[in-house]
Amino acid sequence: MDEFARAVEDGLKLSKRLVLPGGLPPPRPPSGMDRTVSAAAAAGPDPRLLPTAPMAYAVVTDPGAVDTPDVPSYQPYVYGRLDPPAMIPLQMKEVDLAVDCALDAAHVTLRARWWLHCITRSRECDVRLVVPMGEQGSILGAEVTIGRRSYNTQVIEVEDRTVENYVNIESGGLLKPQLFLLTISQVEGGADIYATFRWSQKLLYDNGRFSVDIPFRFPYFVNPLPKVFMKREKIQLTVNSGFSKEVLLQGTSHPLKEKGRQGDKLSFMHEAVVENWSSKDFNFSYSVYSADLSGAVLVQPATLRDYDDRDMFCIFLLPGSGNRKVFRKAVVFIVDTSGSMQGKPLDNVKHAVSTALSELAQEDYFNIITFNDELHSFSSCLEQVNEKTIASATDWMNSNFVAEGGTDIMHPLSEAMALLSNVHDALPQIYLITDGSVDDEHNICQTMKTEITNRGSKSPRISTFGLGLHCNHYFLRMLASIGKGHYDAALETASIESRILKWFGRASSTIVANISIDDIKHLDDFEVDSEYIPDISAKSPLCVSGKYHGKFPDTVIVKGYLADMKEISIELKVQHLKEIPLDKVLTTQQINLLTSKAWLSADKQLERKVIKLSIQNGVPSEYTEMVLRETYLDKVDATQKVKQKLKGKKGPDERHIPLYGLKLGFGDKDATRENLITGFGDVRPAEKSVILRKASGCCSRLADCFCCMCCIKACNRMNDQCAIVMAQVCAALSCLGCYECCAEVCCGGSES
Repeated sequence: MDEFARAVEDGLKLSKRLVLPGGLPPPRPPSGMDRTVSAAAAAGPDPRLLPTAPMAYAVVTDPGAVDTPDVPSYQPYVYGRLDPPAMIPLQMKEVDLAVDCALDAAHVTLRARWWLHCITRSRECDVRLVVPMGEQGSILGAEVTIGRRSYNTQVIEVEDRTVENYVNIESGGLLKPQLFLLTISQVEGGADIYATFRWSQKLLYDNGRFSVDIPFRFPYFVNPLPKVFMKREKIQLTVNSGFSKEVLLQGTSHPLKEKGRQGDKLSFMHEAVVENWSSKDFNFSYSVYSADLSGAVLVQPATLRDYDDRDMFCIFLLPGSGNRKVFRKAVVFIVDTSGSMQGKPLDNVKHAVSTALSELAQEDYFNIITFNDELHSFSSCLEQVNEKTIASATDWMNSNFVAEGGTDIMHPLSEAMALLSNVHDALPQIYLITDGSVDDEHNICQTMKTEITNRGSKSPRISTFGLGLHCNHYFLRMLASIGKGHYDAALETASIESRILKWFGRASSTIVANISIDDIKHLDDFEVDSEYIPDISAKSPLCVSGKYHGKFPDTVIVKGYLADMKEISIELKVQHLKEIPLDKVLTTQQINLLTSKAWLSADKQLERKVIKLSIQNGVPSEYTEMVLRETYLDKVDATQKVKQKLKGKKGPDERHIPLYGLKLGFGDKDATRENLITGFGDVRPAEKSVILRKASGCCSRLADCFCCMCCIKACNRMNDQCAIVMAQVCAALSCLGCYECCAEVCCGGSES
């Protein structure tokens, strides 16, 4: 993201050329801020220039195009081109935020209008729209209108991709986790850009309190001058708890007024003319009053457009604000120390495990296993938690957390299962942390499933944590589902430690174990999306979804065991939903679980279910892709649109542009074997890859065949630039060990 911040920094310098209506300069930073910005710039790009709210940028390659659209400022002409381009933040005219909170998720809709205030009307430039999302944010859709051009996202099946009207240009996707980007090409100076973005994100849960955090901190330079534009800010929020419990407002960052209460649904509104756009993130927190475990069974009938003709159910349980005792634990950490973990990833994991050990109670037990090609254990048996053993474990980690060798997951898992085989007075738990993908993942799942089935209620809980993009996150999700544990991941090095600690906090705070559901025998069909029903944690609500045929009774009894091994029964009322679109709330969870099942079973019917669910709800999956549809509004009249829709055809002036980075994939075994460390979005690829990428872009024919001799023969010439590029390619190929290719490039295939 340094390049992004540097481009914005260059853009802000360029924007000083502007003279706005009335002869006024662009908005200046608050008092004292420009001095701190200058100091930060001396040490590198200022991180405060990264987007902390939805933003639009003019992508400027020709500085001579920078001017006010309507009144020329007659600045001296600037010669040359900018490579890489500068990005000038655009001023925003309107913003409207709508947030719908239901169960443990929030659906967000943001509408905004920007204007291209920094490019003269006789010129054009690309416009980049960037939207930061909150916790586990997942983009659901986007619409953009500029003049007579319209853009909207659509989820399509991969097989539906056709060469006709399909443009393979990088126009958007995930710039980094929770940061969605769209690039609109050739926008005329002075144009208004209308945009709507929709995404879902998880509600945070802490000690009985739900909260939603949405990036909403607009920098000073997106504020139009108050004498030119009136700024109207609008925020709408609805809360639907899902069951009949009192909802208590805990706090809000913006002055919301309650507009109404209807059953379990609350609505709030804020609308005002403001001097400056919001300078703080939007936060809203509330609690659902419950002194003890409580919840409901929520059911929703199938619709004609559903991928499955069965009805949907969701068992939603809150741990309550009571002080239920947490189970004693026997914990084994399994940490990947293969060569790809070197540097910050392994350091952050070590700090997180050290902190997690300090949070264990005196009555708990623990051990640590590191693995690569070999296996190393802190102790030959489980150690009881005390100051001495924790200090010894910390010293051992400092000496043994060394990144080297390959990746073997089965051996340490089997060792951990053996260590926990004789535990009787504590809940056995395994915490697997890895950044790699291995060949025997299917076998690992089947072996662990057999082990857990044989051990019954005393089987170890297996929680999994994935680092970066090289590991198979669906394998890890499935393994956690089989092991009644918790899954999480960190796709950026900076988030590793915090996410591991949150993951460990949820998984280690079990208050009710071995959950079962009574009174479902009379249902014709009952299927849970996950492999097993997980335990109830004091630090997160339990949400179990699935499908059924038949009629639920008025109440359902959920049973489990407390830390003192006494059985507990929780009576849940069955509620037929009208206000909450259960299919929308649970879509992302269902797609992830069904994809994991489809991966493990190689079941094509399950893949088809995922595809239908993905397209139906506009949520991208591993078997579908999201594209940006570009249409010209004045080219197709209403009658033609209806005919084309009935025939399933695209319009004559419509094209599909693919969006990237929206899939996790099923791991990269080759990268794991080679111990590549670029599985994080914030880690630069190897220099050799950069050289190759630059080389492949120097000539269109070279990009097609990647054979310099073919390029030279086809062009029948070689200039100085070609010679420089081929020298770089030859050096890169030599480093990669591809001597045949090197000889072909440098010597035309002749022996040197």
